[in-house]
Amino acid sequence: MAWVILGFAIITEVIATTALRHTEGFTRIIPTAITLLGYGLSFFALSRILNDIPLAITYAVWSGAGISLVAIIGWLWLGQKLDAGALVGIGLIIAGAIVINLFLSSVAH
Repeated sequence: MAWVILGFAIITEVIATTALRHTEGFTRIIPTAITLLGYGLSFFALSRILNDIPLAITYAVWSGAGISLVAIIGWLWLGQKLDAGALVGIGLIIAGAIVINLFLSSVAH
Protein backbone atom coordinates (compact mmCIF):
# COMPACT_ATOMS: atom_id res chain seq x y z
CA MET A 1 0.00 0.00 0.00
CA ALA A 2 2.90 2.37 0.71
CA TRP A 3 4.00 2.19 -2.93
CA VAL A 4 0.49 3.11 -4.09
CA ILE A 5 0.55 6.13 -1.78
CA LEU A 6 4.00 7.03 -3.12
CA GLY A 7 2.54 6.86 -6.64
CA PHE A 8 -0.22 9.22 -5.52
CA ALA A 9 2.41 11.59 -4.07
CA ILE A 10 4.28 11.57 -7.38
CA ILE A 11 1.15 12.22 -9.46
CA THR A 12 -0.05 15.08 -7.25
CA GLU A 13 3.42 16.66 -7.26
CA VAL A 14 3.60 16.46 -11.06
CA ILE A 15 0.14 18.02 -11.39
CA ALA A 16 1.14 20.79 -8.98
CA THR A 17 4.40 21.47 -10.82
CA THR A 18 2.65 21.55 -14.18
CA ALA A 19 0.00 23.95 -12.82
CA LEU A 20 2.75 26.13 -11.30
CA ARG A 21 3.77 27.15 -14.80
CA HIS A 22 0.33 28.71 -15.28
CA THR A 23 0.02 30.61 -11.97
CA GLU A 24 1.75 33.75 -13.33
CA GLY A 25 3.35 34.46 -9.97
CA PHE A 26 0.35 33.15 -8.00
CA THR A 27 -1.91 35.81 -9.54
CA ARG A 28 -4.24 33.32 -11.28
CA ILE A 29 -6.62 31.69 -8.80
CA ILE A 30 -7.33 28.27 -10.33
CA PRO A 31 -3.76 27.30 -11.26
CA THR A 32 -2.60 28.62 -7.87
CA ALA A 33 -5.22 26.53 -6.05
CA ILE A 34 -4.25 23.43 -8.05
CA THR A 35 -0.58 24.04 -7.27
CA LEU A 36 -1.09 24.51 -3.54
CA LEU A 37 -3.51 21.60 -3.24
CA GLY A 38 -1.26 19.32 -5.28
CA TYR A 39 1.86 20.07 -3.24
CA GLY A 40 -0.11 19.79 0.01
CA LEU A 41 -1.52 16.38 -0.94
CA SER A 42 1.86 15.22 -2.15
CA PHE A 43 3.66 16.12 1.07
CA PHE A 44 0.84 14.67 3.16
CA ALA A 45 1.11 11.39 1.25
CA LEU A 46 4.90 11.39 1.67
CA SER A 47 4.52 11.85 5.41
CA ARG A 48 2.22 8.82 5.60
CA ILE A 49 4.66 6.36 4.02
CA LEU A 50 7.91 7.15 5.80
CA ASN A 51 7.32 4.41 8.37
CA ASP A 52 7.09 1.83 5.56
CA ILE A 53 9.66 3.02 3.02
CA PRO A 54 13.01 4.54 4.09
CA LEU A 55 13.33 8.31 3.59
CA ALA A 56 16.23 8.03 1.13
CA ILE A 57 14.29 5.60 -1.07
CA THR A 58 11.06 7.58 -0.81
CA TYR A 59 12.73 10.85 -1.77
CA ALA A 60 14.82 9.33 -4.56
CA VAL A 61 11.82 7.68 -6.22
CA TRP A 62 9.51 10.68 -5.65
CA SER A 63 11.91 13.29 -6.98
CA GLY A 64 13.30 11.13 -9.80
CA ALA A 65 9.89 10.11 -11.09
CA GLY A 66 8.65 13.68 -10.72
CA ILE A 67 11.56 15.11 -12.71
CA SER A 68 11.12 12.53 -15.46
CA LEU A 69 7.35 12.96 -15.71
CA VAL A 70 7.51 16.76 -15.71
CA ALA A 71 10.12 16.65 -18.49
CA ILE A 72 7.93 14.30 -20.53
CA ILE A 73 4.83 16.45 -19.96
CA GLY A 74 6.80 19.51 -21.03
CA TRP A 75 7.83 17.72 -24.19
CA LEU A 76 4.44 16.17 -25.06
CA TRP A 77 2.02 18.95 -24.11
CA LEU A 78 3.98 22.16 -23.66
CA GLY A 79 6.14 21.97 -26.79
CA GLN A 80 9.43 21.99 -24.89
CA LYS A 81 12.42 20.35 -26.53
CA LEU A 82 14.38 17.49 -24.99
CA ASP A 83 17.90 17.12 -26.32
CA ALA A 84 19.97 13.94 -26.21
CA GLY A 85 21.44 14.88 -22.83
CA ALA A 86 17.98 15.30 -21.31
CA LEU A 87 16.86 11.93 -22.68
CA VAL A 88 19.97 10.22 -21.32
CA GLY A 89 19.39 11.91 -17.95
CA ILE A 90 15.78 10.75 -17.81
CA GLY A 91 16.92 7.24 -18.69
CA LEU A 92 19.49 7.31 -15.89
CA ILE A 93 16.88 8.51 -13.40
CA ILE A 94 14.57 5.65 -14.38
CA ALA A 95 17.47 3.17 -14.20
CA GLY A 96 18.36 4.51 -10.76
CA ALA A 97 14.82 4.00 -9.50
CA ILE A 98 14.90 0.43 -10.81
CA VAL A 99 18.22 -0.27 -9.10
CA ILE A 100 16.93 1.20 -5.84
CA ASN A 101 13.87 -1.03 -5.98
CA LEU A 102 15.92 -4.12 -6.81
CA PHE A 103 18.10 -3.62 -3.75
CA LEU A 104 15.37 -2.28 -1.46
CA SER A 105 15.51 -5.35 0.77
CA SER A 106 19.13 -4.56 1.63
CA VAL A 107 18.25 -1.07 2.90
CA ALA A 108 17.42 -0.79 6.59
CA HIS A 109 14.50 1.33 7.76
